[in-house]
Amino acid sequence: MTMTMSKNSVIFSFIFLPFISSATTQLAPALYVFGDSLLDSGNNNFLPTVARANYLPYGANFVNRSTGRFTNGKTVADFIAEFLGLPYSPPFLSYKRDLLPLTGLNYASGSCGILPETGSPFGQCLNFEEQVGLFQDSVKSLQQRYFQILVDFSNYLSKSVFIVSIGSNDYINNYLETSLYDTSKRYTPQQFAQLLVYKLSQQLERLYNLGARKIVVFELGPIGCLPWITRNNKHTGQCVEDTNQIVSYFNNMLPAMLQNLTTSLKGSNFINGHGHGVGYDAIINPSKYGIADASNPCCTAFFNGTSGCIPYLRPCNNTNKHYFWDGYHPTEDVYSILASGCINNASFCTPHSLKDLVKV
Repeated sequence: MTMTMSKNSVIFSFIFLPFISSATTQLAPALYVFGDSLLDSGNNNFLPTVARANYLPYGANFVNRSTGRFTNGKTVADFIAEFLGLPYSPPFLSYKRDLLPLTGLNYASGSCGILPETGSPFGQCLNFEEQVGLFQDSVKSLQQRYFQILVDFSNYLSKSVFIVSIGSNDYINNYLETSLYDTSKRYTPQQFAQLLVYKLSQQLERLYNLGARKIVVFELGPIGCLPWITRNNKHTGQCVEDTNQIVSYFNNMLPAMLQNLTTSLKGSNFINGHGHGVGYDAIINPSKYGIADASNPCCTAFFNGTSGCIPYLRPCNNTNKHYFWDGYHPTEDVYSILASGCINNASFCTPHSLKDLVKV
């Protein structure tokens, strides 16, 4: 997840209803997903890493149970797929290159980040540059398999939706992990955020050059409110606000970068997903969102509730009343709130909601 409220943060006033898919036909030809464990649908199952979620209680409320999603049910990407009238984007690593589906793929990889060194102590994962590289391979395979006319393939990619949620681990598993990395000694918080935004922009432009035109990039959430942070650091209040402040520099730099890309890259729409404000508000004012517990993980997690779920132990009974599933990740109900905001509200996903973006 990601960051906290600064003085300039905006709380979005929405009425959030349980997400219900209304798409009876496909609103986009495909959904391509990039990111970390917030969106991973099972890629890490195929990698030598300890960062996996392919066991119960992960997936306890998901139709296919433990698929490798780091939550109890659906992710934001799954709710968006339902809205678009598409199947859930399957993990890229589960397919042979010559049999890729035409309705989209998921390249997200738990524990990884924007920087190549992020998450390396946990084993192999796919950093953002590698994910875009795999999409480049996919483009070649898809064109050869499905499209004989190049303009048809270009239209397919330009109408597809791309979502990106990455950067949290560059803080959780890098900048804030001072026992394993010296990053915080080499960069101030502002310098580190600038580095991340620059590296992110390079890969977003690369996606554009490969044919992507509708790209939703989510800001980082309230990292300082994660059980992993709150239970390991002395603090007052609900969250460790110093940590949230560190991450806020990234979120504050993101809009200008996305606007610059939209302006300079012809025909592009880079959308800023404002997940932080609502995510933070749901933790500080949980009753507004039907949440009863915004502090403790629903599953029994390792290391005093600060890490991943302990395998096969029964989770809490009222998963829909919990914000956190484990020490790092939200529950399906929180993902539903975030997805609904992006789908329906142009002040959440700016300058276009997903409802409007698919019409562009």
